Amino acid sequence: MSRRALPYRIPSEDVVQTDLWQLVMDDGHVPMPEALSDWDYQMDLHLRRSVRVDQDRARSEAGLPAEAVLMLAAVWTATGSNLSGPAQHVRLAGGGSATISLDVRLRGSDLGGLLLLDTVLLLGERQSDVRPAAPRRAGSVLWSDRAALRLQGDAPQFPMAVIDFGRTSFPDGAAWHLQISGNLESATMGSLLLLVNERNTAVATAFESAGKPRDIDRIVLSAVYADTARTMIEHALSLDEFVDGADFPSESLGATLTALFDQLFPGRSISDMRLRRQQSPSLFASEVQEAVKIFEVSR
Repeated sequence: MSRRALPYRIPSEDVVQTDLWQLVMDDGHVPMPEALSDWDYQMDLHLRRSVRVDQDRARSEAGLPAEAVLMLAAVWTATGSNLSGPAQHVRLAGGGSATISLDVRLRGSDLGGLLLLDTVLLLGERQSDVRPAAPRRAGSVLWSDRAALRLQGDAPQFPMAVIDFGRTSFPDGAAWHLQISGNLESATMGSLLLLVNERNTAVATAFESAGKPRDIDRIVLSAVYADTARTMIEHALSLDEFVDGADFPSESLGATLTALFDQLFPGRSISDMRLRRQQSPSLFASEVQEAVKIFEVSR
């Protein structure tokens, strides 16, 4: 673990000892993997780890008084959604060695992309009378480490919600609707929202079973994917700034649309496909259908 150069003293790395993060499931727990291949946005995450802190050494080596309050915190960040937040914090005001069990539950709808889990030992309260070069401000970082989990899967990789279309302006009988907002530099996770009509039981059930789909669920999801891909590509081609060679920020809507275009139409230029859509919309729709391999159910 690399150490940052801070403008105050910090303790040795070994004042904190950690176990690996554990992924908690219905039938037990396993060490957190590098990636979850079957993850989707309806899958919440439950993670645990044990942390041991030598409080006396941490204070002494940082130049803090014995009564200084420390704080152990877990913080999460999801690159796909551009969201982050505190997962848990524990106040440490005693002496000796303390063992803390971190227990983190995260909603799948808040996640996406790369999930970063930071464990941090902080100064819990401001210190007014400490040794020279000792940390003074509450929140000063004394120790930290980071773990990462890549969230990926076959389900649509952007937020979705199952709602009653009868209570909205959408047609009551529509099965789904993709909302796209923001500009091409906006975060993907804040720009896309797939709405599923709960009145359509076939589609709603398919998304509920996306982690372990039946063949009929795969067919339904294939149709949704094809229509969603067509909607996204048509939206991209309608924007003048979506051009060949454009450089968009990582995890942005523009980067997502560019990646989708390159995946569906390798070797084709954006300008050529924009012209094809304008001159022959029906042929363009068929080419999208071919590109997404609609209804090719893999076993």
